[in-house]
Amino acid sequence: MNILQINASARRATDNEGSTSTRLANELTAGLRAANPAATVTVRDLTLTPHPVLDEAALGALFTPADKRSPEQAARVALDDALIAELQAADTVVIGVPMYNFNVTAQFKNWIDAVARAGVTFKYTEKGPVGLATGKKVYIVTSRGGIHRDQPSDQMTPYLRTVLAFLGMTDVEFVYAEGMAFAAEQGLSQARAQINQLLAA
Repeated sequence: MNILQINASARRATDNEGSTSTRLANELTAGLRAANPAATVTVRDLTLTPHPVLDEAALGALFTPADKRSPEQAARVALDDALIAELQAADTVVIGVPMYNFNVTAQFKNWIDAVARAGVTFKYTEKGPVGLATGKKVYIVTSRGGIHRDQPSDQMTPYLRTVLAFLGMTDVEFVYAEGMAFAAEQGLSQARAQINQLLAA
């Protein structure tokens, strides 16, 4: 098993403090590794090393043929290539991402923009788009200050299901730590119960 863990909070996690989504993602990854001692784990920490935004310069680099890119353009594309290679090598992906303003963090949106590349992780056909990043189990651990699960305010869950399926990842499980702004212990307890159920399965 090759596990890719992506930490996508704006806050780092240290012991029992900091990012809830990252701490819970760490626990889930540890459980997966305990059940699969030979597993390898790659951690992409977007909190400590944020990925650059997809701006005009980045688009220019991506649309310039590889043999005609400037050194700066080649370096920019290489940053995205590294994220794509990590995703392609993984058969299990653990994503820790909180809800900010009803959707994913800017850190994680930058990751999505980096790995969603036509002809590499998806392709267009006469019958519509086809995802190429297939054969992966995905766990998404998300923390929220309020209660949003199965509510109209949760725009994050359907967005993630849509974009991951677009890339070919349809086997997706969610872990929710909710009410963290007013009932943190209960939110953590419920999330850990969900993690234990997933690991037991």
